[in-house]
Amino acid sequence: QVQLEESGGGSVESGGSLRLSCRVSGDTNSDRCMGWYRQVPGKEREGLAKIDMTGRTVYADSVKGRFTISQDYVKHTLYLQMDSLKPEDTAIYGCAAVLTSCRTLARQDAPVVADFGYRGRGTQVTVSA
Repeated sequence: QVQLEESGGGSVESGGSLRLSCRVSGDTNSDRCMGWYRQVPGKEREGLAKIDMTGRTVYADSVKGRFTISQDYVKHTLYLQMDSLKPEDTAIYGCAAVLTSCRTLARQDAPVVADFGYRGRGTQVTVSA
């Protein structure tokens, strides 16, 4: 099992940047696929990006070119660098994990929230116009 704890959310003006962090604890030795998602109240969770242990990344079209997922294997921390933020990016952002390689997941071309068995509580990101 793994535990996930996000940090780094906050408020920013349109066009600004934020970097989210997700600390991974528990089973940090197993192969895993990590991802970020977001949720707006009343809407379904939206997968944003995923990364495997080799550093291979996949992004949703809505954030491609603006968001960057990365991870520090020594610190067991996942990151999401968010640039050129827009008011429509306002949401609760969470990190997610599954203890298998991203290559074993059914969808290779998109981050699918349902693929991840572990999720953090999330952190609020608010982008003002």
